[in-house]
Amino acid sequence: MKQANLIVLAAGIASMPVVADEQVNQTIDASSDGYVEIFNTSGSIEVTGWSKDSIEITGTLGDSVEELIVERDGNEVLIRVEVPNRHWGDIDADLTIKVPERSSLEVTGVSTDIEIEDVLGEQSLSSVSGDIDTRGVADDVEAESVSGDVDIQGNGNGSFEGATVSGDVMVKGMSGSVDVESVSGDVDVIGGSYEDAYFETVNGDQTFHAELKSGGDLSMESVNGTVDIKFSVPVTSARFDIETFNGSIRNCFGPKPERTSKYSPGLELSFTIGDGDARIEIETLNGSVNVCNAD
Repeated sequence: MKQANLIVLAAGIASMPVVADEQVNQTIDASSDGYVEIFNTSGSIEVTGWSKDSIEITGTLGDSVEELIVERDGNEVLIRVEVPNRHWGDIDADLTIKVPERSSLEVTGVSTDIEIEDVLGEQSLSSVSGDIDTRGVADDVEAESVSGDVDIQGNGNGSFEGATVSGDVMVKGMSGSVDVESVSGDVDVIGGSYEDAYFETVNGDQTFHAELKSGGDLSMESVNGTVDIKFSVPVTSARFDIETFNGSIRNCFGPKPERTSKYSPGLELSFTIGDGDARIEIETLNGSVNVCNAD
């Protein structure tokens, strides 16, 4: 009898309909340089800039997603994936969104990967658990992830902030000011030209291979990790202050480091070239420091 009941139950389960993801395909008029806010709890968000004064949204919604909210109020457009207060079932949403290329963005996710391409306005991007990748950047960017990598690339001139708790941060080809931070991960600034550059890591290496403009400030702090500086344009006027507790200092500018104390392994190096217009400050607890000028 029990075996017969199990067979009937199994047959009933097999005959239940499979709930497919809902397909999304919506278009809404938008300002050419408006503000677009996007929120997605789980899944992915891909945003691309285009030349039309409209927003196109395609993708899929999981069967437990309540609805996709798309609203316009003047120059502002809201795109929000609404999920139940108590999450169960498939709440993933994978959205591909095209926006006017001069739009400003605020994109927020929880367990969400975020990819942006060729959007020229300001960007504020955040995810709790997911990677953030924005390319073709032309204006200010603030990107934060708790568990995920942050990658900012373009040729914009402005303020660029990348931060993560567990992940790497890369800023490439930008100009202006840059602030990169990671608790457990490497931070790299490659290419571009900066008036101000600030680095901070707990466990991670730091790389600055870029131009520091005349009179600029470069500050790099690490607990455990190496610091590697190679200026892409010769620095001719700067003040250097370098200190490491447990690690070597290699300086291509000439002056040699000295022991901070005969009782500890620490090294320090302070020197000035030219009038000392720029300021370079480097401090690491456990890690070596390499500083070289452009060839």
